[in-house]
Amino acid sequence: MAPRPLIAGNWKMHLTLVEAGKLVDALGALMLEAPDKPACDIVVCPPFTLLAPLSIACQKYGFGLGGQDCHAEEMGAFTGNVAAPMLADIGCSHVIVGHSERRSLQGETDAMVKAKAEAALAAGLVAIVCVGETEAGRDSGKAEEIVVGQLLASLPQGATAGNTVIAYEPVWAIGTGRTPSVEQVAAMHKAIRTALAGPVAEAAGMRILYGGSVKPGNARELLAVENVDGALVGGASLVPADFWAICTSCT
Repeated sequence: MAPRPLIAGNWKMHLTLVEAGKLVDALGALMLEAPDKPACDIVVCPPFTLLAPLSIACQKYGFGLGGQDCHAEEMGAFTGNVAAPMLADIGCSHVIVGHSERRSLQGETDAMVKAKAEAALAAGLVAIVCVGETEAGRDSGKAEEIVVGQLLASLPQGATAGNTVIAYEPVWAIGTGRTPSVEQVAAMHKAIRTALAGPVAEAAGMRILYGGSVKPGNARELLAVENVDGALVGGASLVPADFWAICTSCT
């Protein structure tokens, strides 16, 4: 039996407090008005400044709340960073680690991502561990080898289907005008599932999200692909109607 899908919205560095409150309320209204609830779990991941103010609203509507990153240490002299226990303390249930933008712009390595994921698990959070190949990696013909290597080196010790989610991002397709085919998505997700069978006892139940420009127009097709257990949504998560349409594409 396939795991229950997860739709996670990564708001990145967007929205003021007022704008964020309106977005969550709009999503909540869509949830309350829907004759049938979507067949998925929903998590929103706002910037750090918005997490505490949105915590109560997310609980009210039944949305999970997630951070976009965390530090590997519980506390200390790490100016500008946020620890996993701090996220848990304000009501977060999830945290994204190893997003492609952090790997490329902040130089995060697999070892750093693994340490952050382990810190997340220790704090009682679900770690959403991101992996994905660049354009050069895709064109090399070794995309699956690259992603599986990244996955195994980033996977936290003690990862289970309950505390860890994998998000596959085809980095080569972001902003390049190139779009992965359903066959390419299926092949990569199958490779990830197969690789998880070694280190994770219940690999069949671990959720593997697709994170490559998911929109209302392609969500249903992507979410129907075998081994795609949800989506990590970027820009579309900032538009209530679009994000809701993606959530309701889960069957």
